[in-house]
Amino acid sequence: MAEIIPFKALRYDSHQVKLEDVLTQPYDKITPEMQTRYYERSQHNLVRIILGKPGETDTDTFNVYTRASEYLHDWRSAGILKQDSEPGIYAYAETFTVPGTRDLAERLGLIALCRIHDYADGMVFRHEQTLAKPRADRLNLLRATRAHFGQIFMLYSDPQSTVEALFKACMDEDPDISVLDEYETLHRVWRIHDATIIQAVQREMQEKKLLIADGHHRYETALAYRNEQRAASGSGNLNAPHEYVMMTLIPMESKGLVILPTHRIVHGLPSFDREQMLERAGRFFDIDRIDLRTENRSATTLLEQAGANGTAFVAVTRQGPYLMRAKSSAVTEALGEFSSRQRGLDVVQLHGILLERVLGISQEAIRNQDHVKYERDAFEAISWVRQGANVAFLMNPAKIGQVREIAFAGEVLPQKSTDFYPKLLSGLTIYALD
Repeated sequence: MAEIIPFKALRYDSHQVKLEDVLTQPYDKITPEMQTRYYERSQHNLVRIILGKPGETDTDTFNVYTRASEYLHDWRSAGILKQDSEPGIYAYAETFTVPGTRDLAERLGLIALCRIHDYADGMVFRHEQTLAKPRADRLNLLRATRAHFGQIFMLYSDPQSTVEALFKACMDEDPDISVLDEYETLHRVWRIHDATIIQAVQREMQEKKLLIADGHHRYETALAYRNEQRAASGSGNLNAPHEYVMMTLIPMESKGLVILPTHRIVHGLPSFDREQMLERAGRFFDIDRIDLRTENRSATTLLEQAGANGTAFVAVTRQGPYLMRAKSSAVTEALGEFSSRQRGLDVVQLHGILLERVLGISQEAIRNQDHVKYERDAFEAISWVRQGANVAFLMNPAKIGQVREIAFAGEVLPQKSTDFYPKLLSGLTIYALD
């Protein structure tokens, strides 16, 4: 069962700092430029804890992790971070414009602690593989600070919006937190300490399965830390603080659940040949040259329309774009080692056929991002080709139904298969184990 509990969150004191100056995007979305900007905004910006800058004189005893621990201690002592006086759960609303449109959307969630489960328990499901280096980095930070700063983005099924109905009335009041981020997303948080509402939410969540949307590395870090603490203490206390992790729980039926595509840019292949690529790809895809001078639609619009009836990509080369539509029988044969659920996915076909078979990029090279870059914005992906990249593959986004089906079947997708938008801000609430 999905066991959620209230907690006394650490939160920034808005009387001492401007929230816009101290909250950040998730650590894995912070570019070096963003890191520098966050550092300049405030001496209390959370980036100093979750993604600190290494120093030339760093040692095993003085480094980004030990400094993170010191910052946390000092900010708590100075009252920059204050702990709520009583346990609660937190309603969380994000209001945003859907990228590429003028549509305004809102996504509602609930911040709470949830019991950590092994994947084998059949309660928490993943849809992406994780990498060893980010896991080790997050584990070192957790060991040093004994606190969780970012939200693990969890999905659950609730077609009737039963859980949302229990806490939505609390959102009629002024929010405890209201902040506009750099992407013009409005984040609002309401603290809920009414025991009746909390208990009702707990009952409704008991039978829910949870699917990780974002935060796979942080979840597996919490799991590893839990196991470390169990082994160290030997007490068997299943209600110890390390048995739980902070999550934002969002229904997968939400109209505000937006998944963006992540386009692939192939670069640095010394033997790349456009004609050879098209010839090899022609075994698996119907390929049409797109003449944007005569088309009244953009390449992305053509891609979206083609994707409504099957798998489609746009391959952008220096000589122009090409629309690729899957030949189902050839694709099925080529991807025979994959389940039927996965063979129909754009990202599996792209990786398994175009990147690996056609262009000869190994799975290991893809995992290590050798010769492959990822880009959310289609125009930026195209600009990489103009700057010398071999080819860019524009993609349609995965559908939540596909992600759910694959995850609940115990399967995983290639990395960067989904990009849930917007992200959950780090630092809205902090779960300190001490």
